[in-house]
This record gives sequence, structure tokens and C-alpha cells, in this order.
Amino acid sequence: MTSLVHELISHSAQRSPDAIALQINNSQLSYAQLNESVSAVARSFLSLAISKGDRVGIYLAKNQENVQCMFACSVIGAVFVPINPVLKAPQVKYIANDCQIKLLITNRARLKSLTPSLHLFPNLKNIIVIDAEALELKQLHNVNTQKIINWKTLISLGDKANKKLDSSSCATELAAILYTSGSTGQPKGIMLSHTNIVLGAKSVSQYLQQTSNDNILAVLPLSFDYGLNQLMSGFLVGAKCVLLDYLLANDVIKAITKHKITGLAAVPPLWMQLTKVTWPDSAAQSMRYFTNSGGVLPLATLGALRKNMPQAKPYLMYGLTEAFRSTFLSPVEIDNRPNSIGKAIPHAEILVLRDDGSECDNDETGELVHVGPLVTLGYWKNTAATEERFKLTPKQAKNIYKTPLAVFSGDYVKRDAEGYLYFVSRRDSMIKTSGYRVSPSELESVLLELPEVDEVAIIAGASMKLGQEIIALIVCSMTPKDSTTKTIVRHCQLNLPNYMIPKQIIFLTELPRNANGKIDTKCLIANYGKENHFQ
Repeated sequence: MTSLVHELISHSAQRSPDAIALQINNSQLSYAQLNESVSAVARSFLSLAISKGDRVGIYLAKNQENVQCMFACSVIGAVFVPINPVLKAPQVKYIANDCQIKLLITNRARLKSLTPSLHLFPNLKNIIVIDAEALELKQLHNVNTQKIINWKTLISLGDKANKKLDSSSCATELAAILYTSGSTGQPKGIMLSHTNIVLGAKSVSQYLQQTSNDNILAVLPLSFDYGLNQLMSGFLVGAKCVLLDYLLANDVIKAITKHKITGLAAVPPLWMQLTKVTWPDSAAQSMRYFTNSGGVLPLATLGALRKNMPQAKPYLMYGLTEAFRSTFLSPVEIDNRPNSIGKAIPHAEILVLRDDGSECDNDETGELVHVGPLVTLGYWKNTAATEERFKLTPKQAKNIYKTPLAVFSGDYVKRDAEGYLYFVSRRDSMIKTSGYRVSPSELESVLLELPEVDEVAIIAGASMKLGQEIIALIVCSMTPKDSTTKTIVRHCQLNLPNYMIPKQIIFLTELPRNANGKIDTKCLIANYGKENHFQ
């Protein structure tokens, strides 16, 4: 039975050693080859004195070394810390120092960006550069204490030492730390156990009905729990995982066609881009399913995707990194309730609670609370934040797994009489205006009904008169005119109460994104939500 992260690969290697596990461009690795290479890297880590519990930072694009390093950590009981490759030196330094990374794996270009600040990484002992020659690294002037070697040297260290691999890890122990972008302040490191990762893979593969015949295209960052799970669930069932770092939406279409992709996960911005390129019939024929998370998928975008991929089943999902995934909407319910986030995924129990802890009635707004073994271990070295979000499991929960803590999501939802959930808003993003509480997502969904509106973000600005005033930041499909503003205002007047109508409409060419592709609300508030902006 699979209980540790590296067993997702080793067990598939036992069942189907010759099946293709990884595809990167034209390079392939079978499950047997991948399992063997993971073991080789694990022995090399031991030669660098990496031991159980040590944190290993992986600052790479999606490639085979990235995958090998993550799973090698599991073999020896170390903790892998995926670092989004688009992050810059200050963010990498923060993450490395926050969790005391001892070993960092990266490439030449990213090492170059880090070099001026390496003296500020006091816990970092070794750096592996996957694409550098040994002579090149010898010439690198490093006045710091880190030892820098290339990938070939790393593997040779393990071969020479021939360390014995004997994992003593327990499924409940720490396996990985994922850093969230955070809505305020510095990012927090969310601690995932082996159980969190493996059971998350089992849950998703179950409701997506994944098999070894699937070819899964991985386009999301592996530092994003959504992207990481694609890899884990694929390896669990022995599927082929195709890693792709794309520049253009058309690159994704080409990869789907070339590799006969059956499953794809993405966030709304990419789905929107994919509706604006041509889908050849050959691409659509292979697609069996597609999934969305990380934000609301506009109904117009969903409709266009279904038209392009008529054979593919859409799965709309909701999740938070603190509990991985919480709900999904079955494809059979898409037409009946397209605005729903569905019901609890396998191995999860979802409650909707009032502020006093009592359970909400049907159609009453309350906080989504996630119960079960997918609840993570809390925030790394942050007791205050952990106690705020992770609380004792409510007594009214069935709690069949007898887990002590639940995650209080900070998200407001409603549950209808049939048990389907509907997202209302983030607790910390609710706008208080004229004495009313306004959900940004509710207003955004109304504006997205207009064909002129491609994307929209709702934020609050300070107002002496109203407390907060509503600001709509809009990206249009065509260059906005004076009449565009009038059309939007008229649509709001027809569909919203007066207190929900935006006081300002600002047109942008694009909305800023964070490293995971989500709308960077913090950036928008900083640029457009300041009080003096309206005086």
C-alpha cells in the first residue's frame, strides 16, 4: 500500500516498469528509470550529509531533475521545498532562511541572480547547479561558505559512497513545505505530511477516474499544490506525465496534439487564453477531462472550452493549500448548477459554520470548514498563524478519520438543500459599504455577464462618506470607449442594488498576477485602493 511520497513512483515501477512516467520535450523516462534515478539522487544527498528532516530547496523549472530531487527527499526522510522558478532573489532568500534550507538545487541563470546575496543565506551549505560544467563552477568566485557543484558531480558522489537507502519515515511526518503567496505580509510555509500528499493523489485520481492510459499535461508550477498534485496523482495510477513550460497558449495546444493529452489542469487566466486560439480537431479528440481551480471560471469561458473539447468532461474545483482540495463539481451537474463549487472530495468532510461555531441552515452564508486527513500540519514556525487557521475539529463533524484539527478556510459559502456549495467571498475581502457587506466575487460574476468584459477584479477604496467604496478594475475585449462605461453602469443598475454599483470603473490592459497565475489583489489594492487616489 502506498503511504510515502516516493512510493508513488516505486510501486508503479513494480507494476509497469517499462511504462513512460515522464516526458519532457522529446526525452522520456520509464517508471523503472525514474525510480532508479530517484534512488541515485537520494544516495547523493546522503553523501552531502542531508539527513532526515533537513529542508532541500528546489528552484527549477519543470524538468526531470526537479522531479528526481523531490522524490529523493522522500526516500531519505528529508523535506522538499519547491520554489516557484519565477520568484526573484529577495523572495528566494526569504523562503530559504525562513525554513533554513540546507541544500539548494537550481540552474546557472538562477544562481547568477542569487550570487550577490548568497552571503545572506546562513543555513545554506551546498548548491547544485544542474546545467553547469565542473570547470565553469571552479571559475566561479564564491566568497561565501556554500559548496557549489554540478549535477554530474552530485551523482558521482552517490555512486562512490554507495550509501544504503533505508527509509524510516512515517506517513504522518513532514514531507514538504509549500509557500503561499499570502494576501498580506510575507508568505507562509504550509507543512504537508506524506499522508496529505498521497491521500490527495488518491482522492483526485478517484473522482477524475484516472488510469495508466492517461497522458497528463503538467503546465502549472510544481510549487503550486494544484500543479504538484497533477504529478502525484498521475504517478499513483502509472500515467504518463508530460511537463511543459510554455510561452504562448498555442504551445499548450501543440503539446496536447503531439502527446495525445487526455487530462489538463489550469487556472482561469490560462483557460481564457486557450479560448482565443484555434483548436484543431486532432487536439480535441484525445482530451478526456479538464479541471479548473484557483479562481472562478467565467461561464462564457467554460462554454467556449466545452465547445472546443466536446468529448472532455469539465471538473470545477475549489481548494486551499492548507487542506489541499476541498470540493469539486461533478461534470453531470455542470449544466444544472454551473456556479456551484460542488460537494466534498473523497476523504474530506465540509461544514458551513456561523461565527459562533453553530452549523448554518440551507442557503445561509457561513465559513467553510474542512475536516479530515487532508488537513495539513500547519504553518512552518508560525504558531500564531497556525492557531488562527487550524482549530479543534468541531463536535458536530462526523470526523470518521478522528483527526484532531480542522481548517477554518476564511471563505464564505452557502449550501443548498441538496448539499451543493456555492462560494460567496473571502472573509478578508468582503467590502463594507453604506452599512452593507458586499461580496467582490458576486459583483465580478455580474460584470462578467457582459460580452465587453474579459476580466474583472473588485477592490475597495477608502471613503469618508461610505466607509469603503467599490472599485471595478476591468479588462475589455476591445478598446473601451465612453459608451463602454455607460453600458457597464446600466448593466449594474439593472442587476444590482444601488449599494453594489461600483463608484469607480478603471480600465486596464491586463490584471497583475502572482507567481501561481492568480489575480494579485494585493497589488491592485496598493495601486488603486489608496485613499488619496480618490481625493
